[in-house]
Amino acid sequence: MSDQKILVVEDDAKIRTLLRNVMEHEGYSVLEAENARQVMDLVKSSCITLITLDIHLGADNGLELARDIRRLSDVPIIMITGKDDIIDRVVGLEIGADDYITKPFHVREVIARIRSVLRRTADTTQQAILVDANTAESPEFCFDGMTAIPDRLELLDRSGADCGLTSGDFKLLMVFLERAKRVLSRDQLMDLTGGVEWSPLDRTVDNQIARLRKKIERDPSNPKLVKTVRGVGYTFACDVHSVHPSERSAKSA
Repeated sequence: MSDQKILVVEDDAKIRTLLRNVMEHEGYSVLEAENARQVMDLVKSSCITLITLDIHLGADNGLELARDIRRLSDVPIIMITGKDDIIDRVVGLEIGADDYITKPFHVREVIARIRSVLRRTADTTQQAILVDANTAESPEFCFDGMTAIPDRLELLDRSGADCGLTSGDFKLLMVFLERAKRVLSRDQLMDLTGGVEWSPLDRTVDNQIARLRKKIERDPSNPKLVKTVRGVGYTFACDVHSVHPSERSAKSA
């Protein structure tokens, strides 16, 4: 049995059993939950590799549950939605879900989606950003009144408060900060953040960009930092200055 543990969140016992049988056949360990309380208990107590989350959970709201999970963990989430729930899908991705599956689904699609998401998120969910022991005092990056601190995976906003970026969003930010004013294609962004095997219809990069903009832009609806380069990709348009931690400490002393 694999050490990869998947939590199946579904209030329909038959569907839970179906998904469990398919996933266990593929070698995954499986946990089950049918309501929000069970999910949050398992997220806090178990080392979960991925969650499949049905948006419609009876009395519980799957979108609110996804938001609560994301406050605690960067665990990959695959939302399961109805065929016509386009708005729910968009909201789910904006909240931080990594992919979605529509009902009715084929079990092989479920396995394919799980494998794809696990490949894309392996670096961020298992080890976040690798910080080498030799760079214990890595430079900090200052831009538009904000400060990114790689050693702590922390972004301080314009008032000095922690922005609360997920490790995946911080990794994307660092890709931009280290390559400011360069145009980066979606392929390059997927490669540089550890993602693999995506298709032109995959909105993973765009959704992560949207989440990052909400954290760093003064007006996310009119972004000035992460700009879209139509037909190509994105560029970080702001000036970026690297500062050694000791320099910042000296200035504040």
